[in-house]
Amino acid sequence: MIERYTRPEMGAIWSDENKYKIWLEIEILACEAMAKLGLVPNDVAPTVRKKAKINVARINELEETTKHDVIAFLTSIEEYVGKPSRYIHLGMTSSDVLDTCFALQCKQSGELLINGLEELKQVLKKRALEFEDTMCIGRTHGIHAEPTTFGLKLALWFDECNRNINRMKNAVDEISYGKINGAVGTFEHLSPKVEEHVCKNIGLKPAPITTQVIQRDRHANFISTIALTGSMLEKIALEIRHLQRTEVREAEEYFSIGQKGSSAMPHKKNPIVSENICGQARILRANAFAAMENNALWHERDISHSSVERIIFPDSTISLDYILHKTINLVDKLIVYPDRMFMNLEMTNGIIYSQKVLIELAKRGLKRQTAYELVQASAMRTWKENLPFQEALIENKELMKHFTMEELQNLFNHDVIFRNVDFIFKRCGIK
Repeated sequence: MIERYTRPEMGAIWSDENKYKIWLEIEILACEAMAKLGLVPNDVAPTVRKKAKINVARINELEETTKHDVIAFLTSIEEYVGKPSRYIHLGMTSSDVLDTCFALQCKQSGELLINGLEELKQVLKKRALEFEDTMCIGRTHGIHAEPTTFGLKLALWFDECNRNINRMKNAVDEISYGKINGAVGTFEHLSPKVEEHVCKNIGLKPAPITTQVIQRDRHANFISTIALTGSMLEKIALEIRHLQRTEVREAEEYFSIGQKGSSAMPHKKNPIVSENICGQARILRANAFAAMENNALWHERDISHSSVERIIFPDSTISLDYILHKTINLVDKLIVYPDRMFMNLEMTNGIIYSQKVLIELAKRGLKRQTAYELVQASAMRTWKENLPFQEALIENKELMKHFTMEELQNLFNHDVIFRNVDFIFKRCGIK
């Protein structure tokens, strides 16, 4: 991922420095376990821990010749450790180091993402409570439907954020498995106790069964969870993009002092953060497809997944981390215009109360379709003639056989929509 979209803490997880430190720790822990089993001298692990150093430049230089990253790494460590290095990597295959390290990096990045999601959840809760009773128009198919509250929009996102926290926790748990069991996963040259020791000490669990590699359904699930989480952030950003449109202007991104919206038009305030979030969410979905393609490998392993993973895992975790924190800031500083919301609510001359009239007619004994047609006839006049809906209803003589003027007018109020908002907030866990 390019530096522009990389937050330092997440970027550090995928750095070569961190990767090689984990590789070295895996090798040292394996030596410790083998020493307990009497397979290597007891002083090997302490010696390696004391003398070995991570020299990224040297490893890269060696890889130019070896064309093999693990061999380049081991060669570099040998240069520091000397003779005891002959016990390093004993009976192991490259994927023992690579996949175990990869699992730990995924775990580290996933835990960072969970922290971000928890932060977003709290921001959504705070703002949902702030706008619990702020009435706005609900739109279906982009068309005015019935009143809702802006707090309910935020509560909806809060609830989905909760689900994504649970999904991410499950995905992190599922990917937190290592393997130290040799070339095709049979433990031919190793004891399972080595694997147990390594995994326990770096915070992983031993995979119950593997080939040369840990199976990639675990990784596909992790990346798919990232993509699904990204789609939630896109949902939030897309709604804000619509609400910021000049014709709507019910909410807008915070526009800082000195910020510029256009190189040509000084008046412009564009929803650039929301657009960035929507754009990067597309990348996350594309990467999820690639991760699924990686699950089917030849026999006990081929290398077709490797190059893909070197790109999509750092990119996906870094990208989600970036847009997640952008969303936190976006929601936290979102500027909301309740007066404009009410103005938009009223702009369709009251037809948003059509269902209330329909329901009341049905209660008074009309067949539902007969009632529907009566109300629709008046609603179509309102659309066509820009006539207030209440007037169109009053002029509908057949409909007015069932209402007094006062009864009809009483249907045109906002109070009822708030009746169950508190119940919904409690059911979502906001209250």
